[in-house]
Amino acid sequence: MKAIIIDDEPLARTIVREYLESYPQIDSVQECNDGFEGIKAIQNSQPDLIFLDIQMPKINGFEMLELLEQPPSVIFTTAFDEYAIKAFESHAVDYLLKPFSKERFDKAMQKWLEKNGSASSKTTTKELLETAAMSPSQQHRVVVKTAGKIKIIPIEEINYLEAADDYVKIQTKEGSFLKNKTMSYFEQSLDTQQFVRTHRSYIVNIHQVTRIDPYEKDNHLAILKSGARIPVSKTGYVKLKSVLGL
Repeated sequence: MKAIIIDDEPLARTIVREYLESYPQIDSVQECNDGFEGIKAIQNSQPDLIFLDIQMPKINGFEMLELLEQPPSVIFTTAFDEYAIKAFESHAVDYLLKPFSKERFDKAMQKWLEKNGSASSKTTTKELLETAAMSPSQQHRVVVKTAGKIKIIPIEEINYLEAADDYVKIQTKEGSFLKNKTMSYFEQSLDTQQFVRTHRSYIVNIHQVTRIDPYEKDNHLAILKSGARIPVSKTGYVKLKSVLGL
């Protein structure tokens, strides 16, 4: 079995590598310094297990996992992060709180070896990411993959979001980018004082709204600075007026 260690601290990587020597059935195939390297390594090596730090430069561990279509099994390694730890515990995901002992490492490994390959571990990772998105540290940007490259979009640069089958289209002045999430996910994770779901298929950045025009029946159109015309349902109109203080 193959494992990859992803952590920006050389000492932390060394400790995990040394502890792994007790598991001859697991080959530590690569060590990565950040999430960008981690994604490439995972795509190239298809590991069975990754040891993943949360707080890393460029993109954090949660953001890195979001960009993987089929993330491998994960044992998280992290310095104290109250929100992350609550997320781990609520989804029964194992984590190693730095600094961790060999005994604690072995306990995590035994737990993983017992359930390795189970479908539930993949579902758990997805549910964990949904919870992690509610963390304040996760709410100021969106990380997407486009044309094989990773792009970080600050929240304030988003004009609006639009449902697109199994994806959400994030519209910015630079163009649109797809994220493999649901509209409900963004509705819950974005700041409700800045982003309003005006329609089942649209979420609008209120700072981009220049006016609201009547449309057919009880519906309206939000006209944005870019000229985009966004549908506003009856319910969406009530929410939009409330946030705009109209």
